[in-house]
This record gives sequence, C-alpha cells and structure tokens, in this order.
Amino acid sequence: MSLSVHIKKDFGGFRLSVDLEHESGITGLLGASGCGKSLTLKSVAGIVTPDEGRIVLNGRVLFDSEQHINLKPQVRNVGYLFQNYALFPNMTVEKNILCGLNREKDKDVRKEKLENVMKMMELTKLRRSFPHQLSGGQQQRAALARILVSGPELLLLDEPFSALDAYLRDSLQIQVKELLENYGRDVLLVSHSRDEVYHLCSKVALIDNGKIFGAGRTKEIFANPKTRIGAVLTGCKNIAAVRKTGEYEVEVPEWGIRLKTGRPVEDHVCAIGIRAHYFNPRARENVFPVVYADRMEEPFETTILFRCAGQKEGSPSVWWRIPKDRVPDKMPEQLGIAPQNVLLLYPEDNN
Repeated sequence: MSLSVHIKKDFGGFRLSVDLEHESGITGLLGASGCGKSLTLKSVAGIVTPDEGRIVLNGRVLFDSEQHINLKPQVRNVGYLFQNYALFPNMTVEKNILCGLNREKDKDVRKEKLENVMKMMELTKLRRSFPHQLSGGQQQRAALARILVSGPELLLLDEPFSALDAYLRDSLQIQVKELLENYGRDVLLVSHSRDEVYHLCSKVALIDNGKIFGAGRTKEIFANPKTRIGAVLTGCKNIAAVRKTGEYEVEVPEWGIRLKTGRPVEDHVCAIGIRAHYFNPRARENVFPVVYADRMEEPFETTILFRCAGQKEGSPSVWWRIPKDRVPDKMPEQLGIAPQNVLLLYPEDNN
C-alpha cells in the first residue's frame, strides 16, 4: 500500500501546500481546526480539486495537474467517513449500507457482502432501524459498514469521534482500532486530538496553516517534535525561547536559568519544550529554585503553576502536572528536569 500526495490549492485567504507519503497502517493528520486537514482528505477523495500537483494511490494516478488527470470520486476506490457520518435519515441501516454496493449488479454477491459487513460491525439486529433510532456509536459503525462493504483501497476518516461524547469516544477508539487492524485496510485519519492520534495511529503528520511540519512514527514524533508547532500540537505546555550556550546546554532568558540537554544543541535552536509531567523535586540535574503561583484541579491530576526564582515579569507561569495522590503538602523549594526531557525546538523552515 502506498499513497503519495503532493498538492497545492489557493483558497484566497488560505493556501494548502501538502507533501505527504503514506506507506501502510494508520496515519494520522494532527492539527488545529482550520489548518487544512479535512481539505487534504477531500483532495484525496476527489471532493476538492487542487490547483496543481499529483496524487497517486498504489501506483494509480488519481490526480495529476500536468497530465490533466482527475478521476471522479466514485472511481478512486477510497472510502470517506464524514464527521457527521452522513447517513441517509429516511433509509434503514441495511439500505444505507447497500448504498455502498450500488456498483455491484450481482444480487447474490450484494447479499453476501451485506451480511458479512453487518456481522463484522455487529449491526445485524439493527438492520431495520433508522439513523435517528441509533446511538452515536451505532451510527458510526453503520457509516463505516457502508464504506467497508465496497472494499476500498484506502479509508479516509475525518474526525471520526468528534460527534461522540467523551465516554463513548474513549470506548469506541479501542473497538475501531481493532476493527481497522483486523480488516487490513490502510487509513488516513484526521484529528485535532493528540490523544486520539496517539492511541490509533502508528504514524503521524503534523499540519499547520496548510503545510506539514514533521512526519514519522507517532511515538518518535511525540518524544521529539523538533519544532515549536510540533511541540504545541503534541501537547507540550511549557515552551520558551533559548540560545545555545554549549554543545549540550542552552540558556532560557525568560526563566533566568540554563539547562543541560540530552541531545547536541544545533546552532539554529530557537526554543525548548518541557512537558508538564517531567518536572521532579528529586532531580539531580537542571535543578532551579521555584515559587508557587497557582493550581488547577482536574478529576485525577493537579496542575501546579509556578515561576522560576529569576523569571521575567509578565512571562507565563510554568506548568507542573502531578497525579493527585502525589501532590506534595507544600510547594518544593526547587524542581529539576532530566536533560533527556528537554525538547530542543528549531524553526519550521529548517525541518
């Protein structure tokens, strides 16, 4: 399986310029709302036509501006799951799924495929139900069944859990991941949720303002996002400008401290990121005095906001997130950070 997307499109106030290579498995497009994630999916599906570029799926050209190739959506053999699932409200589950087989003329084949996919998606008992009679999870499974029944080469999932409440979303992520892995179809999944992407996707591409800034294996990207945009998108709460002061050392002027790093510091370093969970009152390196500022209570964690003793006035407080059963009785006089947990960030244009 391979998908190659190299496209550009000018929407007036927004310009999409995407370069993406997908080899196999589930790849996530992670970015904030309005960054171009869904437009990328719609370009692959044929719903949006790029101004220029090329899209190739398994060696088959779906779009090529120079060769004037632009296959219609219905012949691209990709399945697109919309955010709201787009089930036909006046059709039963069975009839909705059969819409995915409208090109199959053999009645026996249609029936076999229908029964197989309904069994796989646990929809057999709901075949006569209408969309308004289904729960959010059942609607999602029905929409997926309509896509999967036609045997697409590639699945395009556009914010597949955004219409669900938090409890249902968490439980269905596990089910959907298992389903997709067992079914053996490659997936391009769009989401603004880093947790969703981390749980579901073996690979991730970070997208912002119509461009992709970094792509690779999900765990590696989260461990070392490399850019400020990457750090923000992967959930880093503490980001500050730095300057290089040694091969393994940076100065953080905003915080009034210097930090040792686990990786060599390149000359064009521009910032560091420190995830809120990584501060440690028992650290032996990168230790600095701190002052309590505030706290935010969450159901199972507490975020303590603090300031470095020499921190500049007007700069944002630093986040330290701790499980509730480990919150100290009083604020430690100092905190530290392991050198390997200091994320070195570089300008986006250099990545």
